[in-house]
Amino acid sequence: MEARKQREKQFHDVVFEEGTRWRVVDKYYAISRSRERFYEHFLTSRCSGRRVLEYGCGQGSSAFQLAALGGQVTGIDISETGIAHAREAAQAAGLAIDFQMMDAERLEFPDGTFDLVCGTAILHHLDLRRSFAEVSRVMRPDGIAIFMEPLGHNPLINLYRRLTPRLRTPDEHPLTMDDLQFAKEVFTELEIRAYHLLALAAVPFRRWPSVFDPLLAALERIDGWLFRLLPFSRRYAWYAVAILYKGNG
Repeated sequence: MEARKQREKQFHDVVFEEGTRWRVVDKYYAISRSRERFYEHFLTSRCSGRRVLEYGCGQGSSAFQLAALGGQVTGIDISETGIAHAREAAQAAGLAIDFQMMDAERLEFPDGTFDLVCGTAILHHLDLRRSFAEVSRVMRPDGIAIFMEPLGHNPLINLYRRLTPRLRTPDEHPLTMDDLQFAKEVFTELEIRAYHLLALAAVPFRRWPSVFDPLLAALERIDGWLFRLLPFSRRYAWYAVAILYKGNG
């Protein structure tokens, strides 16, 4: 287990220092607007005056916005480099954010510390049972957690992953729907929203907004219809947003 975590730390230290991975994969995130809008609205509508943990914050993907809106924000990550960059950015922005290097599977916070926990593409690097248990432990009784995670069912996406092994760690595991069900062991309610199936076909047109924007909107509408009509199709989406309620949702 310690070797796994050391590999994760070393990989992400390099990613945050050099930024090479994002130059390769950034094009795919051109289609992620709808998912990011939902995630952002969910957090920003709940963060003011609340204690918020960004779980696996990297360089602080959501922490700055949530702190600016009145959240009492803590961010943790296993990457020393990512935390150092996040602290520098917070200081430059004049924001009081507590960034700490920490093992996400062994959180150093007392029980019931946070109202809201969030994370982006973090769970699939972790032991899920350990991480879900730790997230639940540090949440208050009426706390809510939200995570955006890549799914591991789509054979074409999995082929791309096999062909580009240097873009990810050897230990990460895009989640299956069964993986997400582990959350039910410690949370009272689980809500899963799927994003990006046919919408991936818009990626080649991202440089031409007059084509890309209406095409993406149309494909997202079709995806939404498909996910509602044929629920099993959700597993083949690229990403899922999981909302976890410790109390009654």
